[in-house]
Amino acid sequence: MKCGGSTLAALPDSFFEDLRELQETGFQPVIVHGGGPAISDNLAKLGIESRFVNGLRVTTEEVLDVVEMTLAGSINKAIVRRIQGSGGQALGLSGEDGNLILARPVANSAEVGLVGEVTGVKAEIVTGILSMGYIPVIAPIGVDAEGQRYNINADTAAGAVASYVNSPKMIVVTDVPGIMSTVEGKKIVLPSVTVQDIEDLIESGEIYGGMIPKVRAAMDCIQGSVSEVVIVDGKEPRVLSRVLQGEELGTRIIRSN
Repeated sequence: MKCGGSTLAALPDSFFEDLRELQETGFQPVIVHGGGPAISDNLAKLGIESRFVNGLRVTTEEVLDVVEMTLAGSINKAIVRRIQGSGGQALGLSGEDGNLILARPVANSAEVGLVGEVTGVKAEIVTGILSMGYIPVIAPIGVDAEGQRYNINADTAAGAVASYVNSPKMIVVTDVPGIMSTVEGKKIVLPSVTVQDIEDLIESGEIYGGMIPKVRAAMDCIQGSVSEVVIVDGKEPRVLSRVLQGEELGTRIIRSN
């Protein structure tokens, strides 16, 4: 699952209790998290400007130091503490650890700097942590063969991890109820969309800004054994259990009708 940076602070204790119960009943959750708002706050405290291009943070080496400090440091450990505080077992790590997430510059790196796209995930590290009974909590920082770090969009990293570990489902935990659409002047949650539906919504402008990389990452994840991605509001009671039991919550993204 991917936990959004703007969502983490608002997640209730019951979310982590639900996560613990899933672990106890045999599920093997893997978490990749963001941290955009906290990164922006820390950059502002240091007098460093935050700039974005098509929802991606412009990342210099100076910005990347703050990204790493925030994601792999305070946020990653805060999630681990909350899981363990609920009685679960978690182990936090960065995509740099053991070269877990391999990356290269994105195509528009001239515009966004040290932002990476995933070229590989060492799935054996993730499965090894799971086999020891821990929930992996992964900060989305990648590294290339020369040791250069890259800031990776958390949605993109989560989609790649899900694909490489052959997860059947990816859950995107956000602060919104799903993908919204306007019908007869009212905003509604789309219960199910295909990859083509999403392309049409982007083309029409209904999906825009920071939501575009989220849904594109979700689409990229639907490959191999990953048959669907579900976008849900993390504040919904027992949202993880309900989704895994087949209840219709949020928006399901599927390959095609």
